[in-house]
Amino acid sequence: MSESHTVSTLRTPDEYRESLRDGRGVYYRGERVEDVTTHPATAPAVEHAALDYRMARELEHRELAVHEEGYSRYYAVPRDADDLLRRSELIDAATRAGRTLVVLIKEIGTDALFSLRLLGDRLGAEEAARVERFHRHCRDNDLAVCVAQTDSKGDRSLGPADQPDAYLRVVERRDGGIVVRGAKMHTSVSVNANEMIVLPTRAMGERDADHAVAFAIPVDTPGLRLIASPYLSPVGRHESEHPISAGRKMVETTTIFDDVFVPHERLFLDAQPELAGPLARGFVEFHRFTAVSYKLPLLDALVGSALLAAEANGLSRAGHVRDKLSWLVSYVETVRHLLHAAARGCTVENGIAVPDTMLVNIAKLRFAQDLHTAIGHVQDIAGGLLATYPSTEDLDHPDYGAQLERYLAGGGGFSGPDRLKLINLISDLTTGDYGGYQAVLAIHAEGSIEAEKLTILAQFDREPAVAYARGLAGID
Repeated sequence: MSESHTVSTLRTPDEYRESLRDGRGVYYRGERVEDVTTHPATAPAVEHAALDYRMARELEHRELAVHEEGYSRYYAVPRDADDLLRRSELIDAATRAGRTLVVLIKEIGTDALFSLRLLGDRLGAEEAARVERFHRHCRDNDLAVCVAQTDSKGDRSLGPADQPDAYLRVVERRDGGIVVRGAKMHTSVSVNANEMIVLPTRAMGERDADHAVAFAIPVDTPGLRLIASPYLSPVGRHESEHPISAGRKMVETTTIFDDVFVPHERLFLDAQPELAGPLARGFVEFHRFTAVSYKLPLLDALVGSALLAAEANGLSRAGHVRDKLSWLVSYVETVRHLLHAAARGCTVENGIAVPDTMLVNIAKLRFAQDLHTAIGHVQDIAGGLLATYPSTEDLDHPDYGAQLERYLAGGGGFSGPDRLKLINLISDLTTGDYGGYQAVLAIHAEGSIEAEKLTILAQFDREPAVAYARGLAGID
């Protein structure tokens, strides 16, 4: 792979930053953000996302991050199990470099592109060609792409047709395109993406035809407003006390479409409610594979922190601690190997390798259901100092700093400063805003726990088990 060929379609981090200075409609705490690359609430998200562009140009990551033809490997359509495993490895590596916070500016967009390509000509021959052209546009220009899928839903016992404001919909069809109105929730990385893919959020019936719409638009499109969440603000965080979350952020938005025009060239699905469900499910299954891939660095950080805390507290040989450590190791390795098995058990549909749906959902369910238990085990091993630790400034105090350092020293050769660093890491991972953020994501991100259970049940081939039980019982 030659250097000139490798970087032919890849942007530099500076080119990525410059592409975001386009007057996009971003709002934070009621005020317009003039430049997302410099505003204190959004600049950390931009810098975190620039990691993908840095990795593609670094020798140690280049083979993993860059396809042989010179574009970002995220845009490579997976054709077999090996492709899926390489994609998973890249997502894992980027998240590790991001200190357990996923980058997501190419992962989620390509998950959506793969789901659109999976439907192929079922979308219509012209629509499928539009998807192909848009994929090439994003790939060849090395773009950052977000996805807006989840509608506000309102009264969830009602469908879209019964509460049209709760679901994005087409309000006008005109020459050259459509006009859409509504909102999408939880739109990750939208403030620092170049393009936005919009997908339906659920299965729909004939009455919901105006809501069965999928398209792509530039993030600076007139009428598009991105209302940034203030949660997990990086402002005022210091690296010493927040080694994970200081200087890093992923911004989620409530995304308002105020009569946004979508040209036909960017329209992939319109008034085909029978395809809304398959498209929504297809995206979720690709994205759950991505999700488990980027959860692994978080789980490894929890296991590593627990092992260090047991050593620092002199408890590595205590029976109850060893029990918790073995549970943590079993938890992490089960999720990891389920993910790898899902890739190896893929099926090829329309030329695209699709991870084993049931195994992906079992992996995601195991991660989600047990994360809170894992956090509890790590906190238990670490001890109460998680909530009462002194500051790094106290360790530097000329009068009592040396005493404090001596009293904080632990087992295993842990000095007072190193033990405080470990406590700060575990606190950031499990007790503060970042730990809470991850705990909420475990329950709701990439589909709810209940959705994963339903998918597992639907995917299970029950007939062999039922037949075996009938035979054992002697039932005809």
